Amino acid sequence: MALGVRQVSRWCCLLKTARAAELPRRLRSCSITAQASRAFAPLALRPSRNNTLLWRLQAYRHVSVGSCSPPDSAKDGSFSSLERNLPSPVEQEQAKAKPLPDLNAEILYEDWDDVPPSSALEEISEEEAVQIIAEPLLPLQSSTLRDYVDHSETLAKLVHLGVDLSQVEKREKAGQLLLTLDFEKDIKKILLFLKDVGVEDNQMGTFLTKNPYILAEDLEALETRVAYLKSKKFGKAEIAQMVSKAPYLLLFSVERLDNRLGFFKNELGFSVKKTKDLVIRFPRLLTGKLEPVKENLQVFNSRLLRIKERHMFLTFLGRAQYDPAQPSYISLDQLVSLPDEVFCTEIAKASIQDFEKFLKTL
Repeated sequence: MALGVRQVSRWCCLLKTARAAELPRRLRSCSITAQASRAFAPLALRPSRNNTLLWRLQAYRHVSVGSCSPPDSAKDGSFSSLERNLPSPVEQEQAKAKPLPDLNAEILYEDWDDVPPSSALEEISEEEAVQIIAEPLLPLQSSTLRDYVDHSETLAKLVHLGVDLSQVEKREKAGQLLLTLDFEKDIKKILLFLKDVGVEDNQMGTFLTKNPYILAEDLEALETRVAYLKSKKFGKAEIAQMVSKAPYLLLFSVERLDNRLGFFKNELGFSVKKTKDLVIRFPRLLTGKLEPVKENLQVFNSRLLRIKERHMFLTFLGRAQYDPAQPSYISLDQLVSLPDEVFCTEIAKASIQDFEKFLKTL
């Protein structure tokens, strides 16, 4: 019986020695695993140095190898307590395979809004539907600029200046032109130029209503045309008067302006000063069509010739009396407007044949 007890004690010491040799390797493996876990775990969850030491002491307490003498449980014939305290290989593999919680993502999600984004297909209540304010759609095509005023800063500011859009849209392609212009980039500099030329603030709206096309003109070209008028001895106040009365004046190139001035000077035989005075009083003569002007000049020249012929005939007869205080007074209207037959019988007291013979002698 004593021999059997000594043999069992010897086997127990051999078993503890073998396990003691294997324990450091397992502890190193556990230490590596713990270090890897701490490397990827959040900073707030890493164990302190004291906690790590306590954990290791607890592990050594369960697997103490300080003596080869059998523990009290071995004396009672129990040799499996050590094996039950150590984790099995399967449990170790499960512990390694168990994923670590991604606490960084959880912390990040806490900062996000709790309300998910609404979907276009999400059903809403009638109360919510009534509170929805829809912006009016920009018309793809319209016959009036009024439909675009609420959507165009340019049109809104032009209306504020006094521009009548209902009149502007009647002019060819004027409405499309305004919709393509930017107020700050394109229009503002033209307004400052017109103000510098002499167009008053209270005249700006009317001016642009009559000539919206000037807003798309090149600023340098406009300044060149004003410089030309100054070179022809037109003063600043005179240029302002001409531009205000004839809004299209500055749309004419320097060449066209020069040709118009030359036409009136040569056709009427006026001096430079008289031609200048004429266009200052009637600046639309420079911007209007020349055909009506030519016709009027022909009617005027023909009437002037008729007046001259009838005056000479009356002088030949001794009846050229133009003093209203004297008898047989002949008014200018009688001299100009009456037909030849009536003029001869009633005014000249002669036949039409006598008048025709007289004209042949001239």
